[in-house]
Amino acid sequence: MMARAADYSSVERLRDGRTIEVRALRPDDQDDMLAAVGRTSVTSLRRRFFAPKRGFSDKEVSFFMNIDFINHVALIAEIDEDGRPVIVGGGRYIVTQPGQAELAFVVIDTYQGNGIATVLTRHLITIARDAGLKELIADVLLENAAMLRVFSTFGFRARSGGDPQVRHLALQLA
Repeated sequence: MMARAADYSSVERLRDGRTIEVRALRPDDQDDMLAAVGRTSVTSLRRRFFAPKRGFSDKEVSFFMNIDFINHVALIAEIDEDGRPVIVGGGRYIVTQPGQAELAFVVIDTYQGNGIATVLTRHLITIARDAGLKELIADVLLENAAMLRVFSTFGFRARSGGDPQVRHLALQLA
């Protein structure tokens, strides 16, 4: 089962008709991941990391790239740009306690609004269910209306939380 998550791959069609491959993040994706971050706006990165972010320390890069596909599952979305696959988005979940994992996503600005986060969410929910997780959680800045809509589509519900600028969401998988 877990080998399946580590080898995960699916081809999807976006709203605009283009195809993307959703697949497991691999160690050799590091340069392409960092290139994708470089193509992402300060606003989008702040919405993902809740703080201004332009680069990552070696420790952070290691954390984001060293995925065990048990407690940390990461998928990327690749699209063909001028004949070569380019990472345009990614989503992951990290198990925060037994049965529960936190979701997070980022999509390069020029590709936002094409359904990439929706596709990544659907695949991560499937993997989480297959892994026996009971609940997925996510924290989303209130200003991030597009991501709030994505989570709402899948039935995530608001739960109480401290920061009034952040919507705390949960989806029961059982």
